[in-house]
Amino acid sequence: PLRTTPVHDRMAAMGAVFGDAWGLEQPLWFAPPGVEDRLSFRRSTDFEHVGAECRAVREGVGVAETSGFAAYDVTGPGAEAWLDRILASRLPRGGRMGLAPMLNEGGKIVGDFTLANLGGGLWRLTGSGPAEEYHMRWFTRHLPADGSVSVLPLGAGLNGLAIAGPKARDVLAALVREDEDVSAEAFRFMDVRRMTLGAVPALVGRVSYTGGLGYEIWVAPDYHRPLLDLLLEAGAAHGIRPFGSRALNGLRVEKHYASWMREYRPLYGPVEARLDRFVAYGKTADFIGKEAALEERDSGGEVRLCFFSVDAGDADAMGDEPVWRGGEVVGAVTSGGYAHWSGVSVACGYVPKALATEEEGWEIEILGDRRPARLQRHPLFDPNGAAMRG
Repeated sequence: PLRTTPVHDRMAAMGAVFGDAWGLEQPLWFAPPGVEDRLSFRRSTDFEHVGAECRAVREGVGVAETSGFAAYDVTGPGAEAWLDRILASRLPRGGRMGLAPMLNEGGKIVGDFTLANLGGGLWRLTGSGPAEEYHMRWFTRHLPADGSVSVLPLGAGLNGLAIAGPKARDVLAALVREDEDVSAEAFRFMDVRRMTLGAVPALVGRVSYTGGLGYEIWVAPDYHRPLLDLLLEAGAAHGIRPFGSRALNGLRVEKHYASWMREYRPLYGPVEARLDRFVAYGKTADFIGKEAALEERDSGGEVRLCFFSVDAGDADAMGDEPVWRGGEVVGAVTSGGYAHWSGVSVACGYVPKALATEEEGWEIEILGDRRPARLQRHPLFDPNGAAMRG
């Protein structure tokens, strides 16, 4: 392997089948002994095992590697003003995180971040790992010439694990000090806090890409292995099991979560991508792309991101499949997968905004076969956010 994390061998010992993200080995799924990863455009040998990983997360607790994300520390006397200009969102208060779209001058999406206010003038941006160099070029291009802002990519100097599922809080609570309150009321959704887990110093954020209760835990590389040991030990009573990126994909599509460079890319504006609720159109800062974003808000854009349930047979949408309606191709799939907990094949894609409320009459072409589809008005999992925020 070109690049690995400190827990690579531990994941391998648990049966991880690896892929890579910009050269970094990451678990795709976990195979029992004797089961091989047979590549296919149709459902293959991983299908039932990925399903078990998904159900573990939805019903108990799972643990996943998150070191593939890119993280940046932003500091300096001009950091807050710079972030307010480069990001279209409002900036979070101390100890809080927020979802933060980044737009280009034309109002199109060039970044999708989580921004954490760690206090003391330190801000942490977390985003796509494969886009790290692309985003660093953008940051550097827009840094003030007076040196008042520093953006430091953390790279391999930061590692992470995530725990997710209704038992995730129980796992975390078993590891923190007695005076550390991680109840739902004391440690809310989108809170971020430094904690000591066992003997491991960590930064813990209450956020999860699975769409349910979850925590992302970030540590220095020396603590990555002991952190995994702690989580597996504390989670054993709750049936904790590792899950990979294929399970994560199935979990996020049933929550209607989009992804960078599939749903979010410079082709689309925030209204079209349904990110407009995170854009602070009225904030004082003249953020990059503000004028174009206001125009898109007023016009409604041209297309809308939609999620479809598909009568998919034995093959699921992956991306770039045609979306048909009335005998014509009217859009394209950006990504898709099987939502194992819901038992539904899901496709995500863009269609003309005039059609984006029509539930019936759709077809998604998969491997040359036009399959019946239905537009989903609401997420299949936790549509009101109760599990995520509870």
